[in-house]
Amino acid sequence: MPEVICTTVYQFPELSEAAKEKARSWYRELGPRDDWWDAVYEDFERVCEILGIRLKTTPVRLMGGGTRARSCIWFSGFWSQGDGACFEGYWSHAKGAAARIRDYAPTDATLHGIADRLLAIQRRNFYQLAAEVSHRGRYYHEYTMSIDVTRDSPTWQPPTEDAEEIVTEALRDLARWLYRQLEAEYDHLTSDEAIEEGIIVNEYSFTEAGRRFG
Repeated sequence: MPEVICTTVYQFPELSEAAKEKARSWYRELGPRDDWWDAVYEDFERVCEILGIRLKTTPVRLMGGGTRARSCIWFSGFWSQGDGACFEGYWSHAKGAAARIRDYAPTDATLHGIADRLLAIQRRNFYQLAAEVSHRGRYYHEYTMSIDVTRDSPTWQPPTEDAEEIVTEALRDLARWLYRQLEAEYDHLTSDEAIEEGIIVNEYSFTEAGRRFG
């Protein structure tokens, strides 16, 4: 015979501290939404544009059957040795990049330093340097980026001896910067404050012990 069982359920703010922690653990296991990194990627794309980096793109299939171009940005994280971020693209001199990056990110000393180093090495090479960045291997971090530095000199002058090292390290520092932004965003989305906000907005209910009910 059918049996009716009555259960008292609670909204998150009504739970005890122990029950709240159990509810948070349940929600945290769901993980952030699939596209949680989109805002970080958009910011990185803008930074690249300012610094003179044209990101390569790859086609991705849409649910409706079409495709769209996605920037070649990848990462893995955040708990294993070898985690990191990388990108593919083409770099060349961007006039006013050092000033523009300060307008865009006035307090970010890392980006300022990257822009300044790239500008300095361009000056020593009469603004003729360019680089192609490609991904190699199956891991994603700054050392999986292969960086080929060239100089477009009308008199066939090679790059200065320090050009390759400086450009390579600056672009790898940019990949490290991207990884830190991704890590910070993930930490924010999985923080207690963000978890509680998600639970409350979705109006989940729980038993007295903090188990998800509805």
